[in-house]
Amino acid sequence: MGKITLEQAAAWCGGQIDPKYKNVEFLGASNDTRKIQEGQLFVALKGARDGHEFVQAALKKKASAILCNHCDGDYPAIVVEDTRIALGRIAQAERKRIGMKVIGITGSVGKSTTKEMTAAVLETTFVTGKTPVNHNNDIGMPMAILAMPEDTQVAVLEMGMNHFREMAYLSSIAQPDIAVIINIGTMHIEHLGSQEGILQAKLEILEGMRSDGSVILNGDDRLLWKVRQMRRPCTCFGIMNPEVNVLAEDVEMKAGAMEFKVRAGEQTIDINLPVEGHHFVPDALAAITVGLQMGVTPEKIRQSLSNFQNMSGRQEMMKTDRYSIIKDCYNAGPESMDAALQVLGNQEGRKIAVLGEMLELGVNAQAEHYRIGRIAAEKADYLLALGPNSSKMVEGAITGGMINSKAQAFEEQGELVKSLKRLAQPGDVILFKGSRGMHMELALEEFLKEEK
Repeated sequence: MGKITLEQAAAWCGGQIDPKYKNVEFLGASNDTRKIQEGQLFVALKGARDGHEFVQAALKKKASAILCNHCDGDYPAIVVEDTRIALGRIAQAERKRIGMKVIGITGSVGKSTTKEMTAAVLETTFVTGKTPVNHNNDIGMPMAILAMPEDTQVAVLEMGMNHFREMAYLSSIAQPDIAVIINIGTMHIEHLGSQEGILQAKLEILEGMRSDGSVILNGDDRLLWKVRQMRRPCTCFGIMNPEVNVLAEDVEMKAGAMEFKVRAGEQTIDINLPVEGHHFVPDALAAITVGLQMGVTPEKIRQSLSNFQNMSGRQEMMKTDRYSIIKDCYNAGPESMDAALQVLGNQEGRKIAVLGEMLELGVNAQAEHYRIGRIAAEKADYLLALGPNSSKMVEGAITGGMINSKAQAFEEQGELVKSLKRLAQPGDVILFKGSRGMHMELALEEFLKEEK
């Protein structure tokens, strides 16, 4: 990451500084005093608590300076009207200064996995940076840019949103050279009204793009296929649509891996992807399409994906002395919940689905939880559901053929864990999945305490 002086940062964001501190430098930024590192800029944001309450704690941790809207002492600071907007402006200017190529990745499901696969492909050829976990919003993404090393050639940025104009803001900061939209699902439909609304919100990624930038779309997604004809170059990938530019064929799941052939013009690449589930194939296709556009050789693409390891908590396959665990606790929507249940259904042994509520579904919530319950009845032997709509999930499971005693709804996580401990037997395969706000990873931790 490059060192930035307060004078430089203040000029970028329109802030005020005490001239005696103009040459103070910082490396990266943080808004969390629990995680801040020596030499970083502390960003005092107003959220559930006012970040200005933690200024002294940040200085004790040897933060170089403070980004704030008022200064209550004599310390290096940039004073601005809005610290969130100022952070974005500083990150935007740093992105320009470094001059790296930016790959912006968005979609309803699979953004993080696609980001990881794309970075793995590009790392074979370029000095590559990427957004860390949970850094895909208006705070995290700018901080990720400020953490990029000075010699970064390509940055792979995950870009998330749940309201209109949020993606446009992120795009104005990141200014992508390549924008990737992997799908249009139903997550955040509560705020965006419909899938068409979600599409329009995702397409805001185009607003900040470089004038010579290009777009990569999932050609199997009916809404994305409809908008493929645009003023800038557009490449489509897919499995089912033979008209796409980058096509996966002969897709098979073998011994915990996905095997398929990729045809892109005259090129053919044999892929062995060491993750289980057909839903990973479009993510890999997006990464392959980016790699080909960036000039990565087919052999390097093949090798990078054959060694791919997904992030912790995203369909992480775990083995204990007694159980096989599928830890997929990062987030959940109807599409990813369906995909996780498909993976569970392919396992050997007795199968237990431990599913948390899917949030932000608005008027679709009851219908989607009922539908997921019916899928769970097909793929699992038992269902333990948590949250206000858990009864709808159980109702769907019973309608789908699961007998009453095998489907249970819970309002409290502790009660769910107690029931799971009574139910689970050696050799069981247990899936833990739910929206981030349901904290299913805590249910897993509590369940596994008996193993220690």
